Amino acid sequence: MRLAAIDIGSNALRLIVKEISGNPGKPSVSKVAHMRVPIRLGEDVFTQGAIGEEKEERLAHALQGFSSMMKAMGVKAFRACATSAMREASNGKAVADRLRNSTGVEVELIDGQTEADLIFSNFEVSLFDRQMDYLYIDVGGGSTELTLIRRGERLEGRSFKIGSVRLLEDQVNSQVWEKMERWCRALSLEHGVAAPIAIGAGGNINRLFKLAGCLSGDLLAFDKLASVVEVLNRCTYEERMSRFQLKPDRADVVVPAGRIYLKAMEFAGAKGMQVPKVGLADGIILGLYSATKG
Repeated sequence: MRLAAIDIGSNALRLIVKEISGNPGKPSVSKVAHMRVPIRLGEDVFTQGAIGEEKEERLAHALQGFSSMMKAMGVKAFRACATSAMREASNGKAVADRLRNSTGVEVELIDGQTEADLIFSNFEVSLFDRQMDYLYIDVGGGSTELTLIRRGERLEGRSFKIGSVRLLEDQVNSQVWEKMERWCRALSLEHGVAAPIAIGAGGNINRLFKLAGCLSGDLLAFDKLASVVEVLNRCTYEERMSRFQLKPDRADVVVPAGRIYLKAMEFAGAKGMQVPKVGLADGIILGLYSATKG
């Protein structure tokens, strides 16, 4: 069965199409297509509070294109979810209504809890050690979702208004950082968590993982991640693109994103991170598949 997910994030819009079959608990999955359009809705929302006309127009064109591509690829079902920027925009719901009328795509404005739940669903089909404690860290453009996992079960999760685009626009205050720190440090007191292994999700950590010279299955050490982020921080925007082959919309947010991962790991006492290269869109597709088989 061919299924798709549209992830409307604060930095970019993504379409992922997958072929999936078998038991919903242990499905056979192969990626068919992955497309990304860097619209950066957060640039408007985190500074002005609303989505501007130009961004809305670009979003409509992208969704129309995605809709045509899904039809061409024989997608049976899809789900489109908008996260931090669009759910916080004062005109987010109105924009979603206009997009439905103009493109035929129903856009859901999901809250942080739903986003974290969808991200966590990826863990259920992964090969992590069920005896270990994990802190799932998903850094987006507008928010960061943290989930504590023990024996394959989600114990606790929280969404924080700290994201790469939001940080780039200087829209994160010290109080939000303090809330994240308190939540992470409380894991030790409330659940006896000591030095969990981090699980990193999001496009920026995938790129940082690669720049660190890690291969699939490797553990990215805290110190190694910090070293890579510092090297990038010392480079100009142009140098990040020329030396490290980063795309323009990745070159400016990769350092803020790296700092968020490092802070979350520091607060929780995590010394290393696994990077399975899954995220919200993958969780959306798994959810769609389970619903069709349920």
